[in-house]
Amino acid sequence: MRALCWNGVNDLRVETVSDPEIINPSDVILKVRLSTTCGSDLHLIDGLIPTMREGDVLGHEFMGEIVDVGREVTKVKRGDRVVVPSFISCGKCWYCQHDLYSLCDTTHPKPELQEPLLGYPTAGIYAYSHAFGGYSGAHAEYVRVPFADTDCFLVPDGVADDAALFISDAAPTGFMGADFCNIHQGDVIAVWGCGGVGLMAQQGAMILGAERVIAIDKYPERLAQAEAFGAIPLDFTKVDVIEALQELTGGRGPDACIDAVGMEADGTGVQKVYDGVKQALHLETDRGAALRQAMLAVRKGGTLSILGVYGVMDKFPLGLIMNKGITVRTAQQHGQAYVDRLLEYTQRGELTPAALATHRFSLEDSPKGYHMFKHKEDGCLRSVFVP
Repeated sequence: MRALCWNGVNDLRVETVSDPEIINPSDVILKVRLSTTCGSDLHLIDGLIPTMREGDVLGHEFMGEIVDVGREVTKVKRGDRVVVPSFISCGKCWYCQHDLYSLCDTTHPKPELQEPLLGYPTAGIYAYSHAFGGYSGAHAEYVRVPFADTDCFLVPDGVADDAALFISDAAPTGFMGADFCNIHQGDVIAVWGCGGVGLMAQQGAMILGAERVIAIDKYPERLAQAEAFGAIPLDFTKVDVIEALQELTGGRGPDACIDAVGMEADGTGVQKVYDGVKQALHLETDRGAALRQAMLAVRKGGTLSILGVYGVMDKFPLGLIMNKGITVRTAQQHGQAYVDRLLEYTQRGELTPAALATHRFSLEDSPKGYHMFKHKEDGCLRSVFVP
């Protein structure tokens, strides 16, 4: 089959690779109908996440049709149209039983690569380096899905492929970030980043009852989409974000702040130069402008919800968190806890994830799609690939 492979920093090629096969009786083989880019993929492409190997197939956000089924699979069958969360979960361990699916104890086949850094292994994830399991990704014609009864969700009639696609990762990640905020009537939520996850966090906060949602970015087309969803847009290159947020909240600050940016955040002034130099010299992996700003902006006793991917960030103001009494919630997405709910919201028109699909490419043209996505050309929010 054909697949998009990582062959080094900024070196992506579509190659012929072996077709996936049923390995365990709980597996299915999925014929990929759509897959999409994700901002966290850029960390792999730019060499910021170690343990990638030449020839690794990329892609962790996808949906498709089941074409082969392991003998122990009972909840899905051949021909079913399904969406699959990016983290692989067994459904039976203590963490899965407590809805902490991305922390599954079962699905990481190489825990020795994570335990020295994290103490314990997380769940495996498709196409996110060998430190996260080394699973083959879904920018391909076919993909093996382990633990299909836990990880395959039937897409109902009335939910198009373009919408179901983003319920694999962007929508549950964003919605989880809003859920972390413990939103009450009258709350003001500020979201850093208007990419796919940030936009889904904004819609999620509205669904959960936020009175106002404030969207922070610098790209006009992304801010326009946030405004179309009902958020108040702030361009961080044109306003002092902290002052603007204080003005919008009567001086108190947002009740919760969501960082949907991560380790490659843009910034302004001396901090931007500092982080850029430290990252270039491999003295830190992260440019933390968005996260530091969110810490400063959130009101005393508020909540900081961190969705962006991070490694090692210099000058992390822990004292600020302690002295302001901030509650910090963060995780990789526990998608299995949210997918059915998000499919219902989408079916009713309350959530509109298909709006993220701004550009479509054949799988053969996927390197071009990643280039456009990375450099945000032509207003590209997400590139969608059709095998």
